[in-house]
Amino acid sequence: MRHTEFWDRLDTAMGRASSRTWAELFVIGELGSRTAVEALDAGVPPKQVWAAVRRALELPESER
Repeated sequence: MRHTEFWDRLDTAMGRASSRTWAELFVIGELGSRTAVEALDAGVPPKQVWAAVRRALELPESER
């Protein structure tokens, strides 16, 4: 998964305006108590970040 696909999926799940703010502010323990943006900036693969985000948002398995 590329960064662009990650952002497309998050935008679809939350709406573009909300998704960016959420990704900058919501801390996810599974990502080392970092936000999605911090994890991506630290080099965590987008696929791994998306998996943690999907679980945090309780999105259906079909959103894998």
